[in-house]
Amino acid sequence: MASNYVIKPHTGEILATGVTFEEYLERFAGIHCELVDGNVIKMSPIHERHDKLARYGALLFEAYFAINPIGEIRQDPFVMSTLPELPKRQPDIQVILKTNAGRLAPTFMDGPADIVIEICSPGTEEIDRGDKFVEYEKGGVQEYWIFDSLRREALFYRLSADGTYAPYTVDNNGNYQTPLLPNLLIHVPTLWKNPLPNFFAIGKAVQDMLK
Repeated sequence: MASNYVIKPHTGEILATGVTFEEYLERFAGIHCELVDGNVIKMSPIHERHDKLARYGALLFEAYFAINPIGEIRQDPFVMSTLPELPKRQPDIQVILKTNAGRLAPTFMDGPADIVIEICSPGTEEIDRGDKFVEYEKGGVQEYWIFDSLRREALFYRLSADGTYAPYTVDNNGNYQTPLLPNLLIHVPTLWKNPLPNFFAIGKAVQDMLK
């Protein structure tokens, strides 16, 4: 049976309408777009700084989990579906712990990741700080981190008992520490360095944290 979704020209944000989650996974999930209210939305191009910061974050978590194997990560364009009624997003980084009650399927995260990190690029600030904030809060993502390299601002939110996000700040040394990842320090000033630490420096830093 032919699908009833409508393909739109690639000249605007909306690539297709009337798309089911299954159709989205099959046809669109690998091309840097997200599903919102049945509409496939083409995301803004990734800025160079965004790409470097995403790779740095991924290496940091991978080094941590290599020593303390309590979870794993997924990166954009891996899809996260928190609740059936909420948009299907492709977070820049998803941290998924082994204790997560959701199901990590081969093509998407069925349920909220434990930590979601979005890295702002020009044109994505409003969505990252607005729409996604509300969606991840409602969808049960335990922590939401926003890294804005253009403004040199890092925001950290934790889900409170009442289901709303509460902001958390760094310590006097510029470090943020989440209770979900014992002894891992996110040194915020390092996020804005150019160049960012390389693979070997990241590995050594994580080893020192976990001694």
